[in-house]
Amino acid sequence: MGVPQAMAAVEARASSIRDALHKSQTITDSMVAILGSFDHRLSALETAMRPTQIRTHSIRRAHENIDKTLKAAEVILGQFDLTRKAEAKILRGPHEDLESYLEAIDQLRSIIQFFSKNKTVKSSDGVLNHANALLSKAISKLEDEFRQLLTNYSKPVEPDRLFDCLPDSLRPSSDPAGQKSDGKSSEHQNKSLQPVIYTPLTLIPPRVLPLLHDLAQQMILAGHQQQLFRIYRDTRAAVMEQSLRKLGVERLSKDDVQKMQWEVLEAKIGNWIHYMRIAVKLLFAGEKKICDQIFEGADSLKNPCFAEVTANSMTVLLSFGEAIARSKRSPEKLFVLLDMYEIMRELQSEIELLFGSKACMEMLESAVSLTKRLAQTAQETFGDFEEAVEKDATKTTVLDGTVHPLTSYVINYVKFLFDYQSTLKQLFQEFDDGDSESQLTAVTTRIMQALQNNLDGKSKQYKDPALTQLFLMNNIHYIVRSVRRSEAKDLLGDDWVQIHRRIVQQHANQYKRVSWAKILQCLTVQGGNSSGSDSSSLSRAMVKDRFKTFNVQFEELHQRQSQWTVPDSELRESLRLAVAEVLLPAYRSFVKRFGPMIENGKNPQKYIRFRPETIESMLNEFFESKTWTEPKR
Repeated sequence: MGVPQAMAAVEARASSIRDALHKSQTITDSMVAILGSFDHRLSALETAMRPTQIRTHSIRRAHENIDKTLKAAEVILGQFDLTRKAEAKILRGPHEDLESYLEAIDQLRSIIQFFSKNKTVKSSDGVLNHANALLSKAISKLEDEFRQLLTNYSKPVEPDRLFDCLPDSLRPSSDPAGQKSDGKSSEHQNKSLQPVIYTPLTLIPPRVLPLLHDLAQQMILAGHQQQLFRIYRDTRAAVMEQSLRKLGVERLSKDDVQKMQWEVLEAKIGNWIHYMRIAVKLLFAGEKKICDQIFEGADSLKNPCFAEVTANSMTVLLSFGEAIARSKRSPEKLFVLLDMYEIMRELQSEIELLFGSKACMEMLESAVSLTKRLAQTAQETFGDFEEAVEKDATKTTVLDGTVHPLTSYVINYVKFLFDYQSTLKQLFQEFDDGDSESQLTAVTTRIMQALQNNLDGKSKQYKDPALTQLFLMNNIHYIVRSVRRSEAKDLLGDDWVQIHRRIVQQHANQYKRVSWAKILQCLTVQGGNSSGSDSSSLSRAMVKDRFKTFNVQFEELHQRQSQWTVPDSELRESLRLAVAEVLLPAYRSFVKRFGPMIENGKNPQKYIRFRPETIESMLNEFFESKTWTEPKR
């Protein structure tokens, strides 16, 4: 196709497009005109309908207001109805149905709150005044109900019921006189052999506690905290004190304690230990539990109420402990002081738990102070005992040379002390951070040395030096044997035992030397011993004199020393054997050598009065503690 033809075709196409666009514009203009006409008509219609819409909206709002008014009236009428119902329950009182009564009080509070917020309601002031008067009357009745309910279920606890809550090992048993024995020695022996389980004490039935809690809550809401506090304190404190009085707790002053005989006081201390345990673990713990339940959610009352209820009872118990701790010290009080210190340490964690609040701080401080005071007094008594042992000046003389009462007393004292090893170590740590076992060893060693020093002094009372040695031998042997059979051996050590066994042997040797040296000289020939065949060294008259001297001396020794005592059978036989081993060979030899000189003469039995077998038999009568009366010197 040529160029002219192509151009003609393009022009034809362009002309066609122009016609189409022109036609489309015409259609668009027509549509715009039509739509503008519709908009004008709609505006006219909206203007015509606006009055109708306004009237319809007003009618709808009127209906809504009517509905709201009806609902408000219904709520107000409901509040009036609730007021009538609550009033009926309040007037009936809490006795018939306490839960319903408490609900009525809650309803009254809601009613008061409602009308306080809706004071525009006609008669709202009258309703408020009536509801408040009703609430005041209800709370007053509630207070009476709380008091009556608490009083009815608060009764003193009988002692037997308290004892039943104790572990078997701690329950006091009755002695033949009907008195309660404290059993403290068995307590020391058995304390670790069986589990110690306490049965919790129920002071108020569990079903009553929620009711008391609800009553307390209502009184608190009504602002009657002080009335609630007084009712609870007065009721429960009196019951607590009555329970302790029934148990045997009494208020004793320091003067009362000082005037008591030791046996009476010791029994009271044993009882006090049980009273403390029962009071803290059962009565105070039980009181804390019910106090926490009744005043749950009212922390401002919970701890002050518990403090006030227990204050007087705790003071009575602690004051007795203080009176003992401050009384005149004496050795026999050490063990009861340790018992008292021990129970205070045992109860310390529970006392801190029960009395740890700010309201109870004074009682907690008093308990801690008593523990310290007991520890201090016990330690001072310990020191007094050591000094008293060394300076004991009793004039009691054991005439037969046996174990002195002081020795057995001190050894028994030390044995008892070892029942308190852990307590003593704890006591030492109250004042010194050093090794408590080393301190106990040092104290025990000093007491043993003090005893030996005193015995040395007492031994000088004897005019017979042989009896002096026998006395020291008996007493040191008793000390060594007792230590070997007790826990003191582990503390003092084998070296201490061996050293003192040698001391015993030294005194035995000294006894033999002092007692038998003189008589053995009768059996010794000058320039040699009594053996040999040559009898020319002694004349017949000299031999007679030797036999007569021997007879007199041996009879005197037998008469005197058969009245002496060696209480330990093994030591006694050993000492007799040691004497026999020296005396019998010498006597046999002398009789064999010089006997014929006498036997060939007149009245030989006058001089040779004892056969060796007789001597041996008579030696077996030595140290048998035959009854005698020593002539006054």
